[in-house]
Amino acid sequence: MSPVVGSAFFLFYLLALCNASGADIALDAKATLLHRIDSLNLLIYTCLLTLTVLTIWVFKHRRVSWLHETGLAVIYGLIVGAIIRYASSTNQVTYIDAHPAPDTKYNLSVPPDILRFRFPDKIQISSGDTVPNKTYAYSFRGEIVNLEQNEIDLKATFDPEIFFNIILPPIIFHAGYCLKRKYFFRNLGAILTFAMVGTALSALVIGALMYGFVQLMPASLASSFTFLDTLYFGALISPTDPLTVLAIFSQLKVDVNLYAMIFGESVLNDAVALVLSGAIQNYEKRYSVDGGFEITAFLAAIGDFIGIFSLSLLVGALLGCFTALMTKFTHVRDWPLLESALFVLMSYAAFLIAEVFELTGVVAVLFCGICQAHYTYNNLSSDSRNRTKQLFELLNFLAENFIFTYIGVSMFTFPKHHFDPWFIIAGFLTSTLGRAVNIYPLSFLLNLGRKPPIPMNFQHMLFFSGLRGAMSFALAIRNTVSEARQAMLTTTSLIVIATVVLQGGAATHALAYLRIPTGQGQNDENEALPYRDVRSETPRSGEAGEKARLARLWGALDSRLLKPLLTHARPPLTETLPGFLSPLARILTTTRQYTQADNSLRRTDSDSDLCLDEPQPVPTSIDPQLSFSLRNGYGNV
Repeated sequence: MSPVVGSAFFLFYLLALCNASGADIALDAKATLLHRIDSLNLLIYTCLLTLTVLTIWVFKHRRVSWLHETGLAVIYGLIVGAIIRYASSTNQVTYIDAHPAPDTKYNLSVPPDILRFRFPDKIQISSGDTVPNKTYAYSFRGEIVNLEQNEIDLKATFDPEIFFNIILPPIIFHAGYCLKRKYFFRNLGAILTFAMVGTALSALVIGALMYGFVQLMPASLASSFTFLDTLYFGALISPTDPLTVLAIFSQLKVDVNLYAMIFGESVLNDAVALVLSGAIQNYEKRYSVDGGFEITAFLAAIGDFIGIFSLSLLVGALLGCFTALMTKFTHVRDWPLLESALFVLMSYAAFLIAEVFELTGVVAVLFCGICQAHYTYNNLSSDSRNRTKQLFELLNFLAENFIFTYIGVSMFTFPKHHFDPWFIIAGFLTSTLGRAVNIYPLSFLLNLGRKPPIPMNFQHMLFFSGLRGAMSFALAIRNTVSEARQAMLTTTSLIVIATVVLQGGAATHALAYLRIPTGQGQNDENEALPYRDVRSETPRSGEAGEKARLARLWGALDSRLLKPLLTHARPPLTETLPGFLSPLARILTTTRQYTQADNSLRRTDSDSDLCLDEPQPVPTSIDPQLSFSLRNGYGNV
């Protein structure tokens, strides 16, 4: 080969390398730009949360009660979302129109998960030779509404799965971990009635009324809704999130039973609504042929609801109990950091295991939190107790405020909103009627056998506390492909904003107007009280009489079997199990349970005023009937 020809080939090779390196540089620049936009996006939400925290401090310092922190987060989010939407410079996203081949065998009614785009590289390195084509994969993001979108508009929205897998679990776990179980169980009948029967009834009423309203709307919108769609809307808008009201209750020390009913209902109806919405989707996908009513499909959906809820509950409870056993029979408490890490990971594993097996992680992590508080908490070192309490309180605060901030921002930046004034008005009306159907008829039925009954001003406050929040928004934003789901998202977002800002801000005035007494309840839901303070509490009228049979049975099972098995509580299993199980009882009983004295025990679980605990010696000066009631019961439900 002549030197001239060799030089030519070498020159072509250098040009190809330069062009290839130029492409790499362009791709690096694109990646750097995306990284900067991601950082700017996170910085925006960090600044919003910082501003919210500082404003909360000012409000607490000035004793401002007409606006709660969640309302602040929503308002700040609306302001920043409007700035991003209307004041930021336009930076068009590059795009290429691609059309599927005519002979494609893919079902075009459902978008593919990934598009493989073959991009030809036409750089020649020698006569007739080219660099091999490159293939790029693009994942499915959603329907394009506006081609003129700004990069930050796209980046200011998150994958809905982030809410379910990262943000919601610490919120739900915190609700179970810091649940004041004494008053929860004292009002268990009312809480279960409002949360389970009431939520299902509310969803049915809202769904039926919305379907009637939709049929009166223009045909373009009515044709996109089926009865299952409106029923799904009823399920997602039924759960409540009365954070603002409960914060005011804690500050003013409102009656603890009213607090327990509102808080307990909001904790459980989140889980019920999630399972109910899944059952509605399963009815359409797995059972119903045309989306119409089928009795066999309806019964199968009910079976799905009961089965998924029960199995999810079982998964969470088993993980909580397993963690209690690990902390009891190991010396991990000698290393508090490892102990806390194990506690957090096992709690999150309950959520993930339920999701992997197509159950409901929210239900699992809720009841895992309850079991962790009632059992595992007793085995933790003092450092781990403080660390886990403070950690989940912090995560709950940040996650809740992030969601409400995001709701405000997304009203302007999320591209899938569909504003239909008639549907929005109908949504406000039916959600109010659904809340009323949940509270008043069921309160009437409860009062037929409840002593003392739920007074009318408490019922009005229960109705007023029906604020919508994180769960409703998370369910609405999970699927926004169809026009019907987009209208649901817009309506849900507006209902959440209105109830949080307006109803939350009027909570103090509602308490005064309804003449609900304040200064009587216990302010701190989480503070552990010493044994002597709990036992000296005199039961109120109706609480020291006959106890609910189920409560007595559970109290006996918990104090004589579960607490001695899962914690270091007394009496040991060698005293409570039958004689033929004594070898197993000795294995499951620790030295600490044998050596510690009954009169030296102090209640150390996260809700130490709970009457479900190991039996303790009762001072001889206490009346025997009062002694029995303090040992075994809660009060009428």
